[in-house]
Amino acid sequence: MTAPSGRLPLVDALKAVASQLIVLHHLAFYGPMSDATALLAPDAVHWFSNDARMAVQVFLVLGGFLAVRSLAPDGVWRGGSWGLVVWRRYVAVALPLVVAVGITVVCNEWARLGMTHSSLSDPPQWAQWWAHVGLLQGVLGYESLSAGVWYVAIDFQLFALLSLWLWLALPGAPAPAPAPAPGRWPPARVVAGVALAVVASAVVFNRDPDGDNWAPYFMAAYGLGALAHWAGRVPLASWRSLWFVVAALGVALGLAVEFRERLALAAWVALALAVAARTGGLQRWGDHPVLNYLGRVSYGVFLMNFAVGLLVNAAFTRWASADPWVQTAGVAVAWLATLLAGAAFHHGVEEPLRRWSRGSGAALRLATSGGR
Repeated sequence: MTAPSGRLPLVDALKAVASQLIVLHHLAFYGPMSDATALLAPDAVHWFSNDARMAVQVFLVLGGFLAVRSLAPDGVWRGGSWGLVVWRRYVAVALPLVVAVGITVVCNEWARLGMTHSSLSDPPQWAQWWAHVGLLQGVLGYESLSAGVWYVAIDFQLFALLSLWLWLALPGAPAPAPAPAPGRWPPARVVAGVALAVVASAVVFNRDPDGDNWAPYFMAAYGLGALAHWAGRVPLASWRSLWFVVAALGVALGLAVEFRERLALAAWVALALAVAARTGGLQRWGDHPVLNYLGRVSYGVFLMNFAVGLLVNAAFTRWASADPWVQTAGVAVAWLATLLAGAAFHHGVEEPLRRWSRGSGAALRLATSGGR
């Protein structure tokens, strides 16, 4: 088999829906406008404040699914140099984040002129800023300068760990010195390692809330996504499908020990992806122009939503009526403005950085190969 290519409308649809839920979660959780909206719709505001955040599990599962799809869809490493793979990932997720955090800091200071609220951050320190650049703010104990930064850091950790495992173990990868080229593990053993990591996360690491700054806490969801891709491309009786079942049973055991809605959601999403991959649903389900576009710009929307929310909250606090209906209209304005700002960010920041990463990656590859 060759590496898969082309659009995946179902993935775009899941990204679109999950990103909108995260935006609404942040609008319900941060800023004074939602306090007024809660007077009109307390149950809805409570649900978005507390439960809608579970949509991040969709992104975790999709992260593992797409990582395997691009790096080792058929059990052979196709990513090239691991260092270049990780560099391209950093450019794709971290550099847009750095730009977005800079925008958020400016918006935060402007919002401070119009309102006083717990969602405002203190002016950043240099060490705090560089911790964000290195995606280490949670590990080093710094307050996040924007909502959702923790997810980007975790996604990068998970991608780096999974790609390192695949690069070291699968055939087709260059051997890291001083390890010799022979002795690659068979793909079945590599997939088994991912499945066992999922079980360990579900039964042990994901039950420790103090571990939520580290990849093992989230490996259950991310690894299930990876296994779902492998299982969806092979016969039901194959070893890849078997290890997906083993991982699913391990997650079920973890849920029996301690039920977690977020982990149950991740398991259902992974199962849906595996079924869709097997039946062609990845290309058929959710294929709508609006969902396709919202899925493509979802990361930009995710990065810009907090900054836009601060600006609109401050504007409606300072200049609009305190009437709950007016403040609820402010929530709607913030939602629409977030979509527009996220689309602009995608086209103006993400896409240029992605093109630059491809060029810089080619230059690095040429330099490390001695010009050959």
